[in-house]
Amino acid sequence: MKRKLLKSFILSLSLLSAGSGLSLGQSDPCAVEIGSHTAVTPVGRPDVSWWMPRHEAVLERVAEGDVDLIMIGDSITHGWEKSGKATWDEYYAPRNAVNMGFSGDRTEHVLWRLQNGEIDNIDPKLAVLMIGTNNSGGNQYSAEQIADGIKAIVCTLRTELPDTKVLILAIFPRGDAAQRKDETKGASYNEMWAKNAKASELVSQLADDKMIFFLDINDAFLDENGVLPREVMPDLLHPREKGYQIWAEAMEPSISALMLENQ
Repeated sequence: MKRKLLKSFILSLSLLSAGSGLSLGQSDPCAVEIGSHTAVTPVGRPDVSWWMPRHEAVLERVAEGDVDLIMIGDSITHGWEKSGKATWDEYYAPRNAVNMGFSGDRTEHVLWRLQNGEIDNIDPKLAVLMIGTNNSGGNQYSAEQIADGIKAIVCTLRTELPDTKVLILAIFPRGDAAQRKDETKGASYNEMWAKNAKASELVSQLADDKMIFFLDINDAFLDENGVLPREVMPDLLHPREKGYQIWAEAMEPSISALMLENQ
């Protein structure tokens, strides 16, 4: 599997340079050494009882075809099936969308899933990616390493789905203005928010506005004082119904344009 991944990344260097106008260097998503640290080392989660069955369900869905939009991420994306279901049914079900959000996933888990069939034999118009907040707790990952993980995912998408546009979302805010120390998490919310913001800034450099795009809608979730309200995200991390509606409305102009719905 690692050999396949390395081959895929090497192949994509020429693909991206020719197809997207990217040059090798800081803004190249494939300029990442796979296995160099945890965030870019693909690994599954077979120890989580529901994780492999969900992966298999995604494989079954993509095998059916008719996939025009894929949403890739962690519990925040997974939540489109729960608190966000009504909004999903309105905005994305009619677009033949597939939810590839898995609660608790970090960048390395998404890499494993993509390399193990979740994007095989499909040709979606757009992939929306929002991942990284589960990498931000504690000191195991730096912002740079989180950004590397996201870059590796983008490289995989561009290599395996060369005709699919990729929309990278800035990692959503977490915590609020109080942002006091939470000893159960081992880090304060503001430290994780800051780390996520720095990773997002690094990843934003990937955007070539041809096949790779970056969108920061984080301000849409905040009030006039820059606080993340609990009526939007009750636990200051996961959106509730109102949060998913805000997300969809803020992202809709980009989704519509990138899927060429106005043409």
